[in-house]
Amino acid sequence: METSSKFFKNTGCEFYPCHEGIEDVNCLFCYCPLYHYENCGGNFSYTESGCKDCSVCLVPHKPGGYEYIVEFLSKANKEVVNLLNEWREKFCKMR
Repeated sequence: METSSKFFKNTGCEFYPCHEGIEDVNCLFCYCPLYHYENCGGNFSYTESGCKDCSVCLVPHKPGGYEYIVEFLSKANKEVVNLLNEWREKFCKMR
């Protein structure tokens, strides 16, 4: 995969390769920005203590992952803005 603003491979990382089964691991999202979303679309499970375990998920590391994450966050941001606007309208009417 071509190195660009959408792809970064850090072969010098002590944990590289962190995921097996993928040749070109994109390290740009080493920590996935979708971690806090239950409906992130990735392959995850929960540990016994309730923590999200994304160790087998490849969504942010494979081709198309950058585009997927940017689109997901864009939609999530629009939902938050719409919700805040609804709350503002209700609050202003109450005053």
